[in-house]
Amino acid sequence: MQRFDGHTHLRVLGADPARLLSQLEAAGMYGASVISVPPEGYTIMNTTAAYEERVSDVLKFTAAYPDRLFPILWVHPDEPDICAKVADAVARGIMGFKMICNNYYVYEDKAMALLRAIATTGKPVLFHSGILWDGAVSSNYNKPVNWECCLEIPHLKFALAHVSWPWCDENLALYGKFLNAYTKRPDLSVEMFVDITPGTPPIYRREVLTKLHTIGYDIQHNLLFGTDGRADDYNMDWCRQWQQTDDAIYAELGLSEETMAATYGGNLKRFLGLSDEVITHTAQTADGRREAIK
Repeated sequence: MQRFDGHTHLRVLGADPARLLSQLEAAGMYGASVISVPPEGYTIMNTTAAYEERVSDVLKFTAAYPDRLFPILWVHPDEPDICAKVADAVARGIMGFKMICNNYYVYEDKAMALLRAIATTGKPVLFHSGILWDGAVSSNYNKPVNWECCLEIPHLKFALAHVSWPWCDENLALYGKFLNAYTKRPDLSVEMFVDITPGTPPIYRREVLTKLHTIGYDIQHNLLFGTDGRADDYNMDWCRQWQQTDDAIYAELGLSEETMAATYGGNLKRFLGLSDEVITHTAQTADGRREAIK
């Protein structure tokens, strides 16, 4: 089983990708999604960069290892001409986008316009969700129910990271709503994924993974593993510890190797458009019946 870390961040410009691959291998990972440094104006990290600098940096970082390192561009709806920049980034090789709603709601017009532009490219969006450790009053922007608005953006593929901790139950309810929406709107083409990157402190991990796999929703093909680690200085111990924790819980739950392989890599490849696998989901209606959907 090839394992991928679906959630790593570049914290500096000009980092060494060979070092990351060595650290990933030591942690039992084959590859990773690599998120660029954030746009200018963010206070979440020390290093920020204008569009051209950060898109060039993440593309250069991942270029030599296209089957192992996947470039993700961090964007903000206030950036000038951001919708045009989305198209440019995809043309140059960006495989997905990262957004953190630090000072805006995802349902605001400016954010919805950005998401429509991304949806037209066929590329996915990885959102932060849940409590945001940025030292500011920002967490209300990141409650999962805010993302109901994505039902109005055709062809959008998105993931909510950290299982929206501490609003994990709300995250699961939202996922169930997106599945159920297919039974009411056959033309719906929006797909939600759940990024299980901590987030969840160890004391909550068994609870949240158990709920994900026993709630009864068709979710096994929509879970993404990640660590939130630094791509420029990867924490190998952190990654090993979370794999050990999760693997022990999966063993207790009796999950199949197929389900584990999907969580650790297969689902990420489908999320990023690297797999032509077609998943047929089963959605539950209000009266408990189930309907097959693609």
